[in-house]
Amino acid sequence: MNEESLVLRVAGRPVGRYFTRPALPARLSPRPYLHPVTTLAGTAVTELSPADHVHHLGVGVAVPDVEGHNFWGGRTYVRDRGPTELDNHGAQRHTAFQLRDPDGFVEELRWVAAGGELLRERRTVATTALTGSAWALDFTFSLTNTTRGTLTIGSPATNGRPGAAYGGFFWRARKEAETPRVFTADAEDVTAVHGRRADWLALAGATWTLVFAGATAATRQDPWFVRTAEYPGVGSSLAHEERLPVAAGDTFVRRIVTVVADGRLDRAEAAALVRKAVSP
Repeated sequence: MNEESLVLRVAGRPVGRYFTRPALPARLSPRPYLHPVTTLAGTAVTELSPADHVHHLGVGVAVPDVEGHNFWGGRTYVRDRGPTELDNHGAQRHTAFQLRDPDGFVEELRWVAAGGELLRERRTVATTALTGSAWALDFTFSLTNTTRGTLTIGSPATNGRPGAAYGGFFWRARKEAETPRVFTADAEDVTAVHGRRADWLALAGATWTLVFAGATAATRQDPWFVRTAEYPGVGSSLAHEERLPVAAGDTFVRRIVTVVADGRLDRAEAAALVRKAVSP
């Protein structure tokens, strides 16, 4: 593999680099990712393979359990055993771009494990200018079961670890001395927003704010997975309380639009930018 990448731009300014064929060890569940992603002023708002979780790769799609295969990286949570090192890692392999422009792309990928293909993905990513200090990253992924039987998608939560329903779209954010503020339209702090559904959720650091919004009805049904103290990260939960079944040949789609803004936004500012970023 090579380190092939492309640069995403907003009005000519570079705001993100997307690696399509990263050279990574198998235990990190190799997959395409965005890093660094920056604000318009140039502040990085992602991290890549930080010491606390080396399998956190900027922005992308990561799932810890697809029919027992690990597409998240690192250890696998095993019921009654806890986090366990297993030789069960899968990989997301870039196959082609259907479209490739400075402000986005449409990509085809194969999710493979144990020598076979489990899922085929179409990923659509686009950037949009919002204001002089904010832009939006529109990230859609559709996954199709290409096996002959039903696949189920799980999480550490569905495998026995309460509160750990991560898996799906995931953004590893910039780690700073102070933990970021997290809030929704009507709730504040991790305890009030983690594991809950909300149309949008904001993570605000020292000089930047990320506002994540589910842009389809199905996406808004996924609760948010949020961390701030151990590390700053936000994702959606495909398998919150129960495993997600995907019948042979079936496809499911999720779309997250993320506002990337300079400065610390308040609720009204975050809501206004989400309205501007998410088309009906």
